[in-house]
Amino acid sequence: MWQQEFIWFFAIFHQEFRKNNAIAFEVLIVLAVANLFGFYNPKQLADFLEVPHQKFYAELKDWSIYHVKKMLLRFMVKQAAEKLKPVMSKSASTRSRAGATLSIDNSVMDRFGKLIRCAYSWYSGRYHKVIRGQDLLGIVLTINSIALPLHLLFCPKQGRYHTKKADLLIFMLKQLKTEFHREGIDITTLPLTFDSGYVSQELRERLHQLGFSHIIIAGKGNYVFTIDGQKWDASTWKKVLMLEESKWGIDVPSCRTWGYSPTFGSLVLFFFRKSTTRSYYLMNFSQVALRGAEIWHIWKQHHVIECFWKIMKSIFHIRSMQLQDDGLYTALLIKVFAYFLALRLQAQGVFSKLTITQIMRKLRREEDLCEFLTTHFHTPFSIT
Repeated sequence: MWQQEFIWFFAIFHQEFRKNNAIAFEVLIVLAVANLFGFYNPKQLADFLEVPHQKFYAELKDWSIYHVKKMLLRFMVKQAAEKLKPVMSKSASTRSRAGATLSIDNSVMDRFGKLIRCAYSWYSGRYHKVIRGQDLLGIVLTINSIALPLHLLFCPKQGRYHTKKADLLIFMLKQLKTEFHREGIDITTLPLTFDSGYVSQELRERLHQLGFSHIIIAGKGNYVFTIDGQKWDASTWKKVLMLEESKWGIDVPSCRTWGYSPTFGSLVLFFFRKSTTRSYYLMNFSQVALRGAEIWHIWKQHHVIECFWKIMKSIFHIRSMQLQDDGLYTALLIKVFAYFLALRLQAQGVFSKLTITQIMRKLRREEDLCEFLTTHFHTPFSIT
């Protein structure tokens, strides 16, 4: 079982990165496996193995940021292509049932170190205030309620290129479009979802130019819409509009209507209430007018990317990896490897009914990490 999963990682590595050192790649995999046993950074693993932690950090420093970014993207695309190809070859209704959607969101991690790259002042939804940290922008494929990261980049505030999130997002989507084309997949057929932080008419037009035709975006409360001749801001409309109880394909009280915005022109708006007190609305930026059930089915997948961020923060402790300078992407690569490894184990029969946390607990109870490393990696292990 383990050997089969390791072969997957090493096979892709040797196919795509033949000029690199296999031993150095082995170190990355070992550190990823260690996450499943509760060792979330090289120092913790080195202390457990009773070896100098400097040896781990020396191996990690040998990776160039170019190869790390390339490796990160290729492994994420390869994993997603395995899941997408069987679905994309089926009918539109089958693809719809799978819930294949590209969800876009960012997550802020608080950081205080002065030697860590991309640490700036960002607004954090968790703390509801501006904090110093790293802002990680992610594009995640949601399929069959599983989150598969496709592209992850830290947002900069300095430099000449891609310092705005909209520009960075278009850059990432262009890369993904090219990478999936190599796999024979057209990702522009998948719907896009993202929150109100990215709303702009310019971004809407640029996404259409890229070929994306189904786009659902959360709206801001201060946007003004004219509906049935009455002009109010969205916050007022959320209070005034009468929401109908659950209808076919929509399991929440909702209202689909046409509205006119001075910024976006005429578009479909979808108001809904998730609880007894709070209402929200979505804007259909698609090239065609979608039905209410279609809009809701697409948007229901968006919460999966929030679950992905929680897993990376709470289960894999992404904040515990504090590598300096370009090491921030090496740390991210290790955490993504750990996440993929957990997903691939979850697909195995013995782990199929367990959550990632339960899988990690089972491994700690039943496996000895030292024996595990001796069995599955070079003997003696190159670092030790």
